[in-house]
Amino acid sequence: MERMNSWNSSVSRNSLTLSRRISHHVDDDVESESVSEAGDIGDRALHSRRHSESSSFHLPNDRTPATGIIAPIPASNLISYGMTPGQSMTPVCIDGKVGPENIRNFQEADRELPRTLNYASCLIHLAVFGVLGVLTRYLLQKLFGPKVAGVTNDQTILYPDLPSNMVGSFLMGWFGVVFKGDISRVSEHLAIAISTGYLGSLTTFSGWNQKMLELSVSGHWLFAALGFFIGLFLVAFSIIFGIETAKGFRWLLNKSSITKRYEMKWKVNTCKRQLGVMAVLLAVLGSLWGVFGALAKAKFKHGGSAAQLWFGCMVGPVGVWIRWFLARLNGRGLGKSGLMKWLPFGTLIANVSAACVMAALATVKEAVNTRNCDTVVAGVQFGLMGCLSTVSTFAAEFNAMRESKHPWRAYAYATITICVSFSLGILIYCVPVWTRGFDIDT
Repeated sequence: MERMNSWNSSVSRNSLTLSRRISHHVDDDVESESVSEAGDIGDRALHSRRHSESSSFHLPNDRTPATGIIAPIPASNLISYGMTPGQSMTPVCIDGKVGPENIRNFQEADRELPRTLNYASCLIHLAVFGVLGVLTRYLLQKLFGPKVAGVTNDQTILYPDLPSNMVGSFLMGWFGVVFKGDISRVSEHLAIAISTGYLGSLTTFSGWNQKMLELSVSGHWLFAALGFFIGLFLVAFSIIFGIETAKGFRWLLNKSSITKRYEMKWKVNTCKRQLGVMAVLLAVLGSLWGVFGALAKAKFKHGGSAAQLWFGCMVGPVGVWIRWFLARLNGRGLGKSGLMKWLPFGTLIANVSAACVMAALATVKEAVNTRNCDTVVAGVQFGLMGCLSTVSTFAAEFNAMRESKHPWRAYAYATITICVSFSLGILIYCVPVWTRGFDIDT
């Protein structure tokens, strides 16, 4: 009998230990996936939203007017509200009261566009905001460059894209971390357009890496190392500062009723509203491409930064689209077992590939050395490669890892991104320049 009790006790302890290990493993996987998805998950955001809305029904509880907490209601209880489990809608709380009449009034409010139009709308949003990001990056380069403020320079560790990377990371703390959920409730596409389209295109990792490669070519290895170290520090501080200031502003907003008053008014949650926004942005995108095409054609024969800018604005949206599709790899890990879920492979691939292509194009430009080639290559570098790579998303992922249970992952992620990009850049750009003896003005 004592042996039996002892055996049962041992089994219970082992079961409890195994249960704790499994629970810890599951929690670690969930955290790894969440920090990897902190920046962007690409078109998976559209799939996950549709799935969550079709599989469950959410209704604000008594605390919704004060805190915004949403309580899940089983689909089996829908019949009590005169609904069927297959229907999808956005129930609301009006004046602190929830009832069947309010649910029926907003039954049509949550119908989405067909899948093809939904994708098209998202791509149009990304393209328009991506172009705005390219233009803002160019303006910041000129504003802080040698001819105006004189802060940045190609020959120092304060590279020309540093201000845009810092500003974009700061704004990512606002609109990509703290207020992203609020923006998503107004329009899911707008949230993607701001974080992935505008802020992702405002910042660029490939431009940062290329300037450090050019410093290395001229023999300034210490400057290149300091450029990466100081650049990473400033970007990391920028997003932290953005998050903290956004939290303070959010606290002030919670004291007022401004957001609650206008959220339902501006919410883009019907097919009619979505189609209207899509049509307007499509017209804007067509107009922008037409204007940029005309300007690029007029300036192309003369070359210069203006022709490079307009050509870059034309091809920039392609880089945004590629990066958005690659972002679906974030949080998925390697293989069927999902190894290394904590590493955002989508962002990593986008940044490394853009840095490598940027270096290859720079080599081509030095080898060909004609005005037309310089214009096309510089435009692709500034627009397409600048939008394909991103620092703001990288900063959001870095910050999420730093605040997780495994902060070392943040520094491992940064080290992998920088070392792989720089090492491949050495092979693609520096070695050909050294061996062929190109004349580099840095």
